[in-house]
Amino acid sequence: MTKPLVIITGASSGIGEATARTLSAAGHPLLLLARRLENLEAMKLPNTLCRKVDVTDINSFATAIEEAEAQFGPADCLINNAGVMLLGDAHSQDPAEWQKMLDVNVMGLMNGIHLVLGKMRERKCGTIINISSVAGRKTFPNHVAYCGTKFAVHGLSETLREEVCGDDVRVITIAPGAVETELLSHTTSDAIKEGYGEWKESMGGVLAAQDVANAIEYAYRQPQNVHIREIVLTTTRQPA
Repeated sequence: MTKPLVIITGASSGIGEATARTLSAAGHPLLLLARRLENLEAMKLPNTLCRKVDVTDINSFATAIEEAEAQFGPADCLINNAGVMLLGDAHSQDPAEWQKMLDVNVMGLMNGIHLVLGKMRERKCGTIINISSVAGRKTFPNHVAYCGTKFAVHGLSETLREEVCGDDVRVITIAPGAVETELLSHTTSDAIKEGYGEWKESMGGVLAAQDVANAIEYAYRQPQNVHIREIVLTTTRQPA
């Protein structure tokens, strides 16, 4: 294998799955992580290690990375894609849903960074790609806690970029608008899901997961001395 190892979290569907297929086709060995192992294995990608990992469990996360690096060599890229979106009104939403989003969207992402960053800095090479959202740049109704987690992703990504750029490590933020994935299904409010669906229809549709995977692949394949810091992408008709 001439191309280096890429780690993708939340790889069992949506953006993660599309990115896995895209980077596998480009020749990269992969470590695919998700809670649904059967979905990962069903892709049957070559030079790929699939492991059932919850990104909030740093020990199992670390074990999977160690196993993949022993097989494929050092991780050159981590794509922090795992995330949950639980929309709701601040006065009525179950605070347990806020905690779940903070745990996965922020702490899970930080766990991944913690596990790969030291070696990347030592090698003076590496790329961390954090999947955020347009909701990490502006606010939306019913998105109080979710926006909070994605604003955190934007803030920590830029802070980290400044911290590690001197070691030739890139930190890239990908901020999609509405995408056709399973993400909305996590929300427990039927009224909010119905309104979100109507909003999507009013725009004539939303991004496909492959659109985001293409953006991720474009940013990653640039020479190491070229750093695309952030990509924001939506359908042309998405107004916000």
